[in-house]
Parts: sequence; structure tokens; C-alpha cells
Amino acid sequence: MDWINRYIDEPLLSGAARTLRVWHVYTAQHPERLEPVWNLAALSFLAIASRYHLSSQPLALSLAALFMLALPSIWKLASSACVGSGGYDARRYKSLRARAISKREAEWSLRMTVLFASAGLPFATRIDDPVGSAFMTGACIWFVLTAPVKFYLEAAEPPAPDQGDGSHQRLLQFG
Repeated sequence: MDWINRYIDEPLLSGAARTLRVWHVYTAQHPERLEPVWNLAALSFLAIASRYHLSSQPLALSLAALFMLALPSIWKLASSACVGSGGYDARRYKSLRARAISKREAEWSLRMTVLFASAGLPFATRIDDPVGSAFMTGACIWFVLTAPVKFYLEAAEPPAPDQGDGSHQRLLQFG
């Protein structure tokens, strides 16, 4: 168990924390916006792939399923845009940090289950029907690309609020 913590879980958590920091520094966006943006990017990739591999009714069905999967992310981004970009301050940072610490400690087995399931899921998708096979392959790709990312971004250490503030960085530069 210590081996799994040291060589799998901790590097993924530190990578997620670095990704949140880079996202916050370069985009000056709230760290919680990264997960829905990533989900929408993965769904866009799947929509483009389904357009090239499916046609007519299976294409319409897959695009409708992808749209339904995108609705929670669209809603999360729209509701965070209504709040405004000034919503990430020290109080919100402390709240996110406390939630990340509790998720890091309480959901270790859930993260490992999702990680190992996403590693093995693509091997269990053999279906003889070509449309069903394409749909199941897309579902597996969506799960592999989004589920572990969601769990690790939620458990990662959030960036400090002043790391994405351009005015704060300009105050420290001389000349």
C-alpha cells in the first residue's frame, strides 16, 4: 500500500496541483474551472471523432449523448461566470484547500478504484455490433480521460490566489 501511495497516488496528486497552478497562473481563472473545461475538451474530441466514424442515426444519437454529458460542465462554467472572476480570494482558497485535504484523506480508495478501472476498462469493450462497439469505445475513452482527472483535481492542493494575479506579479518586478 505504501508503494501505491509513493509511486502512483502522490505523483498524480502533485501533477494535478502543478496543473491547477499553471492553469491559474496562465489563464487567471478560478481553479475549479479547469475540470469542466477539460471535460468539454474531451467531449469535443469525441464529437469530432464520432463525426468521422459514424453517420445518420448513430451519429445523431452519439452527438445527443455527448451533449447531455456536456450539460453539467456548461452549467458549471455558466454559473461560475455569473459569479465573476473576482471570486477566488483567500477565503475561497482556504475552503478549497480544506476540501482538498479531506478528499485526499477520505477518498484514497475511490481514487485508486477509478484509476485502475480506467486502466482496465478499454480492454473490456469487445462488442460485435460496429455501432455499439464505437459507442462503447467512446464511452470508455470519455471515462478514461475525465474520471481520474476529476478525482485528482478535486484532491490536489489548490494554487494560492495571488499566483494568478498579474498586478501582484508586477508589484514584485523592478524596472
